[in-house]
Amino acid sequence: MKRKVFVTSGCIILSALFLTGCAGLHKLDNPYEFSERTALYQSASVAGKSEPFAHDLCVVSEDTADSDDAVTAEAAAVFDLSDNTVLFAKNPFEKLYPASITKIMTALLVIKNGSLPDEVTVPKEAVIKESGASLCGIKPGDELTMEQLLYGLLIPSGNDAGAAIAVNMAGSIDQFAQMMNDEAKELGATGTHFVNPHGLSDEDHYTTAYDLYLIFNEALKYPEFRKIIGTAEYRTSYQGSNGKTVNAVWKGTNWYMTGERSTPDGLTVLGGKTGTTLSAGSCLIMGSSDPSNKEYISVVLKATDHAGLYDNMSNILNKIVE
Repeated sequence: MKRKVFVTSGCIILSALFLTGCAGLHKLDNPYEFSERTALYQSASVAGKSEPFAHDLCVVSEDTADSDDAVTAEAAAVFDLSDNTVLFAKNPFEKLYPASITKIMTALLVIKNGSLPDEVTVPKEAVIKESGASLCGIKPGDELTMEQLLYGLLIPSGNDAGAAIAVNMAGSIDQFAQMMNDEAKELGATGTHFVNPHGLSDEDHYTTAYDLYLIFNEALKYPEFRKIIGTAEYRTSYQGSNGKTVNAVWKGTNWYMTGERSTPDGLTVLGGKTGTTLSAGSCLIMGSSDPSNKEYISVVLKATDHAGLYDNMSNILNKIVE
């Protein structure tokens, strides 16, 4: 029988490819007690409407936070989108480094505010020199559509695609990061701060498991986003800086979709985003559905390695069907 954790109606509160990150980043400060964090949502409301801020969201309260010895990652959670209930939550408000899961927000901004058919000339900022950083292989002067860049961003987790998107949309990485933070604030992601569009490590670039649910939940409202994250391999052609055609094959990083790990029985993976740096550990957020077409968002942050990431994710996914 599926176990659900509910919040009473009278208490509405909100609660990859390997990327080499900076090993020297410190453990993030987490200044808010659980009650202080959720109090922010108790007083929040939708502008111009009488409904509480969280009236159509999954919510977490102190007595719904759970423990499970099989879940060894620093933070993890499962959200039932059909019933707006929380099936499991471990450290949902702890500030952690998100690595390439950051790219969900980047994609959301493109889909909400950009135009996918727009032609983009790859800028010099797309040159990523950090050792081990995942790339889709674009070069300054190449010409692609914004839609192609989104596939390059989300499928092979191209940091170069993220930089190209940011400069094209906002004029600079810093200005795009401000757009990201404005959107996070609008969504109620108060434990989040971004400084870049891709998630390469920075002490001021952090989020929480719950905030990632808020961002991913918003992104799932767009069919274009669902189509891209549901793609395991993408083949495309674009014009290189030398005028010649470049043929690219971009492969996904989600082991459930690539067949490297079996999805728990009774569930179908809709798609998602991995992320890994030395500071963030191994991370994954994704959507799934059951045979009755109920949908779920699950997130694991700071697992020790890729194998442990999928062990943790399978353990929390099993809470949907148990």
